[in-house]
Amino acid sequence: MTMPYALPVMQETTYDVNGKKIFVAEAGDGPALLLLHGGGPGASGVSNYVRNIGALAKEYRVIVPDLPGYGRSTKGIDGSDPFGYLADHIRGLLDELGLDKAHMVGNSYGAACALRLALDTPGRLDRMVLMGPGGVGTTRALPTAGLNSLLDYYRGEGPSRLKLEKFIRNYLVFNAADIPDSAIEERYRASIDPEVVAAPPLTRPSGPGAPRTVWRMDFTRDPRLKRLPVPTLVMWGAADKVNRPSGGRMLADRMPDCDLYVAANTGHWVQFERAELFNRMCADFLAGHR
Repeated sequence: MTMPYALPVMQETTYDVNGKKIFVAEAGDGPALLLLHGGGPGASGVSNYVRNIGALAKEYRVIVPDLPGYGRSTKGIDGSDPFGYLADHIRGLLDELGLDKAHMVGNSYGAACALRLALDTPGRLDRMVLMGPGGVGTTRALPTAGLNSLLDYYRGEGPSRLKLEKFIRNYLVFNAADIPDSAIEERYRASIDPEVVAAPPLTRPSGPGAPRTVWRMDFTRDPRLKRLPVPTLVMWGAADKVNRPSGGRMLADRMPDCDLYVAANTGHWVQFERAELFNRMCADFLAGHR
């Protein structure tokens, strides 16, 4: 990792939220900014934003939780309404932190969490940045190859380093060489935690309630989107193979205060692959400079 992406010293705390443990790392001073990570196997808050925390902590109090089911937080989530479950716990975390409202940045699964939280309680967010959010147009087309790879990680023969490496290098990023072997190994080790294997946090909905769950997870079906007052910046990689880039246009067309930026030669991880661009645009947008 190069020096511009060096992590600052971070304070680590575990909070009790709705009877669950939520691990948080934070750095910096200023307006509160939560960074919500994606839902790939072995994901965690700090690893997802390793190239962004240092830059953003120069102007913000950067708060980086491990979402429920991941990292050092309590494992297991409510599969019947996963986005709602995540949103409820992040809202509860705001309460534990004594924050009436905060900026939120979300990647993929974390972006879906932020968007659901905004729809349910818009007064808790100042501004919002979403990168390749899940749940946008998901009922209007078959899942992508990348999303299938993610959802099937714990199915069949179960998790393996090869399956994880294929997902990350083939689907998560545009340039596979940008991901060091050490990052693959770290995420693989996290993905085979026995508690995670017993209750994977992100799987394909199944059972009698699956159609309702899938429908509920598509934000473009939610009428509240057209009146959501939270200023939003959507960033999407033009070569995203997990969540279709066309979702960005869907959000921009439906949300009343939404800017859209599509990054060329970039996959699902805009904040990692285009870190300098992301850090600059994110800081400017959150400060009200558009």
